Amino acid sequence: MTYLVRVYYEDTDAGGVVYHARYLHFFERARTEFLRQLGFSQQLLLAENIAFVVKKMEIDYKIAAKLDDLLHVETTISQIKGASIVFIQRLFRQTECLSEATIRVASVDLAKMKPIAVPKAISMRLQQCIN
Repeated sequence: MTYLVRVYYEDTDAGGVVYHARYLHFFERARTEFLRQLGFSQQLLLAENIAFVVKKMEIDYKIAAKLDDLLHVETTISQIKGASIVFIQRLFRQTECLSEATIRVASVDLAKMKPIAVPKAISMRLQQCIN
């Protein structure tokens, strides 16, 4: 699935180049929208004391994004295992890949702050999205 991102002044340094940490924001929003497009609300999950937290992230910065770029984030799933989901995300300017990230998120019971199995409805739907 794809999520559009416009680079604003607040995303950049004085030279108009996107700060490295802003890529994390772009990827986070895209994962949230990915789940939303599949019919799952993070807010409803929070009401059930369930959250997805980033456990591990690897990012390859290839080419800098710049002020006013219109970018898109492609999000796919590579693995679902018990209490974790592995997302593959790529940030593009048109057809040029600027950055690629592999993110493992854990499903957590917020009351106990311990990992729990990914809710079955989510797991079943995400299984259909695996590359």
